[in-house]
Amino acid sequence: MGIYLIMMIFFVLSFMVSMQLRSKFARYSRMALPRGLSGKEVAELMLHNHGIYDVKVISVDGELTDHYNPANKTVNLSPDVYHGRSIAAAAVAAHECGHAIQHAQSYAFLQMRSALVPVVSVASRWV
Repeated sequence: MGIYLIMMIFFVLSFMVSMQLRSKFARYSRMALPRGLSGKEVAELMLHNHGIYDVKVISVDGELTDHYNPANKTVNLSPDVYHGRSIAAAAVAAHECGHAIQHAQSYAFLQMRSALVPVVSVASRWV
């Protein structure tokens, strides 16, 4: 009984966070980035400003499927972020590049995060 209650609490919290994220992304997607850069351009600029040239920025299918993959050194951006020229696109692209920078600097917590990705992915799909 207790495990089901805990699962339900995490389900509700995950749903609320997901809805909040989608709402914020939609809101800031309507606000143009002053310099007019795309999410891809923001990502590449940020990586190059940190001396990182071996990470590729690519587009992946889906909505808010953005992530950094340390295994193949790719910043994977959803089409709305990759092509988007909004504050939301820039923020998401910069966030994912932050993980690439952490990886390049051997940031210890990134290793812990990477180890948790399979568990979180299963839980996220279930939710």
